[in-house]
Amino acid sequence: MRIAIVGGGPESELADLNTYHNEDVCWVGVDRGNLYLLERGIVPQAAIGDFDSITDAEWIRIKTILKADQIQRFPSEKDQTDLEIALLWALKHEPQKITIFGATGGRLDHFFGTLSLLMNEKMINADADIEIIDRRNRISLRRPGRYHVIQNDSKEYFSFFPLSSEVTGFTLTGFKYPLTNHTVQFGSTLYVSNELIGESGTFSFAAGILLVVRSADD
Repeated sequence: MRIAIVGGGPESELADLNTYHNEDVCWVGVDRGNLYLLERGIVPQAAIGDFDSITDAEWIRIKTILKADQIQRFPSEKDQTDLEIALLWALKHEPQKITIFGATGGRLDHFFGTLSLLMNEKMINADADIEIIDRRNRISLRRPGRYHVIQNDSKEYFSFFPLSSEVTGFTLTGFKYPLTNHTVQFGSTLYVSNELIGESGTFSFAAGILLVVRSADD
């Protein structure tokens, strides 16, 4: 099973949700993200949040379409963000992959809050692959000991950032700037804006936690 979480970030930054919509996906709306889903004809299986970013009429619409047990409403004053609550809900269902939409653009504190969630111990140790997707970017958390294959999409750049103090044994093949057994230090920009030279490439590393960013120009 795959779980797709849609947050309430700027709608202009949303990827095309319908391209990810199939029977294997469980959709979760977070606050205003529920309206983004409904406007695209997708009914979320769960609606989570304090719903402080929607009007009374929009809240009634959500309650009319969804069943009562599909809605989890929380107070505005709480110790976790709506997105964190949704992510923890998703992890309990043990999906193979969690995809997050509507979590970029707009306020930088919200965006950095989302990135901080990826560094949460529960997320790092989760069996599920977690990825953030918007109109131009794909951001994913990768763990060591696996051989990752990347397929080439046009006009994409690949950047790699350590989330641990260092990433060791970092190897890139099929890239414009290949690497073999590098140690990636936290704060380095050496691994920004690489490109594939063929239809696919690979990366692997022995230890550490790696953030992988795939970005495209407009």
